[in-house]
Amino acid sequence: MARLLAESALSRVEARLLLAAALGAPIESLVARPEQAVGAEAAARFAALAARRARGEPIAYLLGEKEFFGRHFTVGPAVLVPRPETELLVEIALARLRPLASPRVLDLGTGSGCIAATLALERPGAAVVAVDRSAEAIEVARGNAQRLGATVEFLLGDWYAPVRGQFDLIAANPPYVARADPHLVALAHEPRHALVAGADGLDDLRAIVAGAPSHLRPGGWLAVEHGHDQAAHVRQLFEQAGLAGIESRCDLSGIERVCVGRLGGANAG
Repeated sequence: MARLLAESALSRVEARLLLAAALGAPIESLVARPEQAVGAEAAARFAALAARRARGEPIAYLLGEKEFFGRHFTVGPAVLVPRPETELLVEIALARLRPLASPRVLDLGTGSGCIAATLALERPGAAVVAVDRSAEAIEVARGNAQRLGATVEFLLGDWYAPVRGQFDLIAANPPYVARADPHLVALAHEPRHALVAGADGLDDLRAIVAGAPSHLRPGGWLAVEHGHDQAAHVRQLFEQAGLAGIESRCDLSGIERVCVGRLGGANAG
């Protein structure tokens, strides 16, 4: 085993993760018993996984799962890999929902369902609706919710199109990468439709923010994740939509990553 890890071109951490997957064993066993032998079939599985990783395939796709907010979500090429910075969006949403007894919540562009399922599990009294334009993504998200025991209503459609009624909070982590962004090369294995939003990356954010007032209850919140250089533009969109209490929040890297604002009304504070 030590030889396989040493000869791999991958980092030690990634090599161990893939070897554990190839062996069907917990990674702790590799650390505890580095001298254990690896059979030919497992070695071949590891080599195949390592080759795919070397070609840039996300390790989460190779493992079939990704941790998010302390839970493991099934992922694959139909959905984006959940990112740590999206946990900030969930934290902000939970803080805004805390005073409400039975909030109604909408997750737009649910992908793997990590936001919707997490909100439903962290706030059992909430009625959570999740939307995605991809039937494959809805299938993945529904499977994650069922496996984790989260009660979520899933709808297939484009943003607000399949949605009825109003919500206390709308959360969205939409596509926000510009069409010509050079970072797309490193993201080639993830679904392009879940990444790219027009020439400036703001097309979907424009649609979500503009449509929010008619889908929010008075005093309801909109919280969206956006790109590293889009905070000022997104705040402007919130202002144009008539939202109040607009605030940008930074991720752990100190980058403005989430914008949140509130619809004025009787319940607004």
